[in-house]
Amino acid sequence: MLNKFSIALLVLSVSTLVASLAGATRAQATEEASAPDSAEADSGQADSGQDEAAGQDSADARPARRNGRRGGPGFGGPIELGPDDKPAFDDPPADFKKVRDNIPHGKLEMIPYDSKSVGTKRNMNVYTPPGYTTDKKYPVLYLLHGIGGDETEWQRFATPGVILDNLIADGKAEPMIIVMPNGRAQKNDRAEGNVFGSAPSFAEFDKDLLNDVIPTIESRYSVAADREHRALAGLSMGGGQSLNFGLGNLDTFAWVGGFSSAPNTKPAEQLVSDPAAAREKLKLLWLACGNKDGLIRISQGVHAYLKEHDVPHVWHVDSYGHDPTEWSNNLYLFAQRLFK
Repeated sequence: MLNKFSIALLVLSVSTLVASLAGATRAQATEEASAPDSAEADSGQADSGQDEAAGQDSADARPARRNGRRGGPGFGGPIELGPDDKPAFDDPPADFKKVRDNIPHGKLEMIPYDSKSVGTKRNMNVYTPPGYTTDKKYPVLYLLHGIGGDETEWQRFATPGVILDNLIADGKAEPMIIVMPNGRAQKNDRAEGNVFGSAPSFAEFDKDLLNDVIPTIESRYSVAADREHRALAGLSMGGGQSLNFGLGNLDTFAWVGGFSSAPNTKPAEQLVSDPAAAREKLKLLWLACGNKDGLIRISQGVHAYLKEHDVPHVWHVDSYGHDPTEWSNNLYLFAQRLFK
């Protein structure tokens, strides 16, 4: 149960989130359910990577698009950039999300699971890499969505299966399983009505993730069930969840990434209360945000704390906003550095 301090912090985070996002994320309350709902699909079949068409033109992307990007300059609040706020890597090549017919493809399937934490049956989207076999143990990346999304959002916005198919074919990424669960830990987990009202369920998702999602994956698929072979990353609200849950469970995750992390992110001194343990246990800590995203101050604060306390991490600031380009680009860059 949440103690009084946690509840107060949660209320403050939700209030901040509403103030920051309401003008630009009314769309996430009505996100399109345009991803395939069939039990199985080739990883390149849905959303063929056509230059953000699945994300930028969705309901989530439409409301506050400025200069072609969701959010645009000033989204979420004033933007002040410092000398550290610059790209750590070049942008991906233009065709990194393009389906290639001449390479093997993985499989995307929607699987049900019983969530004892929530008390209902839930769904998660799972990508298995080309040539998946039970003769091998695979690492797993758990990928979390934003406040108005669900288990289909990553596939609609960024086509992770296509990105991984291409990276694996080029020898740039380890074959891995990607799990895209629903981070809204409540019985009605649809993005309906006032999505900000369900923010507390995002804070409670760690129980579902740790006690139901991960055990289901590790019983159903051939995976390496240890911290060195588990990664956790997410976008926006899911970025905050990934930092909160990943850094709060270093015995479970060794690879953690936050893309455009939202105000649900805990204060840095709570995220990394033991810098020495973080230095010892983390294989990779990835922070990223676009320089046109008014939520950048969240990630800037975490970066400053990590730098002050000598905790190794990637701080990648590119030229995008709070949008699918930012998230797909970072998935491409992040995935290449996992499990090596």
